Amino acid sequence: MSAKPVALPARVADARRLVVKIGSALLIDGANGHLRRAWLDALADDVAALRAHGVEVVLVSSGAIAAGRLHLGLTRPVLKLEEKQAAAATGQIRLAHAYQETLAQHGITVAQLLLTLADTEARRRHLNARNTLDTLLRLGAVPVINENDTVATDEIRFGDNDRLAARVAQMSGADTLVLLSDIDGLYDSDPRSNPDARFLPVVEEITPEIEAMAGEAPPGYSSGGMVTKLEAAKIALGAGCRMVIARGSAMHALGAIDDGARVTWFLPSVEPRAARKRWIAGALKAGGAITVDAGALKALRDGKSLLPAGVTAVEGAFQRGDAVLVRGPDGRRLGVGLSAYAAADARRIMGHKSGEIETRLGYRGRDEMIHRDDLVLD
Repeated sequence: MSAKPVALPARVADARRLVVKIGSALLIDGANGHLRRAWLDALADDVAALRAHGVEVVLVSSGAIAAGRLHLGLTRPVLKLEEKQAAAATGQIRLAHAYQETLAQHGITVAQLLLTLADTEARRRHLNARNTLDTLLRLGAVPVINENDTVATDEIRFGDNDRLAARVAQMSGADTLVLLSDIDGLYDSDPRSNPDARFLPVVEEITPEIEAMAGEAPPGYSSGGMVTKLEAAKIALGAGCRMVIARGSAMHALGAIDDGARVTWFLPSVEPRAARKRWIAGALKAGGAITVDAGALKALRDGKSLLPAGVTAVEGAFQRGDAVLVRGPDGRRLGVGLSAYAAADARRIMGHKSGEIETRLGYRGRDEMIHRDDLVLD
């Protein structure tokens, strides 16, 4: 455990790519089931201000079930699974429309993605989702990601969106994750029942002692709790992404973090790119091999990506996104990387310029055979 009484160990405004998780209890008024539009408008103001500072923002939103249940007359406290899924189908439309309206006031385009945890773990779906996120952010949109509750029969459960947000941060290479909650951070015991609970402003490692501090989920629409926030912190820190738990109920909750509001920061020991490289180097089994020529070898050692023109041989039956060995002209291993093409397509474009990819394959894929961010040299 590490708990240091320091001010502002990190700033949200300094993020390069920021993922913000918004809980149901923040978006939906528990008294009447209506959307808290004034709160959402204030959040949009904060998002616009961050984007003006060059921060890319991704929103992971809970609230679909809570937003849709009353419109279907589902007022009982406990709903059946199929009723939750029906409520989500209605609520997702309402949430997407609300986000579109509020961010449009700032001239910001919104895009909706519906994901499950499985989409972030299955390699091909992971790649598709990551590429879509990268493209949307490059084009200046704000992706709003919802849990795909209508089909995820095993995903509507305790704390799914805390972990989903962390998976999105991991998948997208985000350097900062904000969990907006109904509590201002981590305490050594439940502050609702223990007025002497000690607040922890900074955590650098999720130890058994830290995990023991998690309490029960709060009542109401929220399906999370400190347990799942600590699970999210494990994912985020493992990906080199810093995470902050902040109270989100007040207006301008994101801006308040950098204005000195009491929050808990979880700080990783490595940066996102270094964490990703470590994962590629140590956690993946190579499904094939790619041999490069002398020119490509020099480019790789200069920190550049591997282009098809520099490839002289492709071995194996790997799929897009699989790990492959990279070999030099003499056959010696240079490192390992994630191939942007399946083996069959890689063979068709090897030795050719990137501008010829569409002609040879019938579609335009990535210019690189292996992007430098997906390559680890020995």
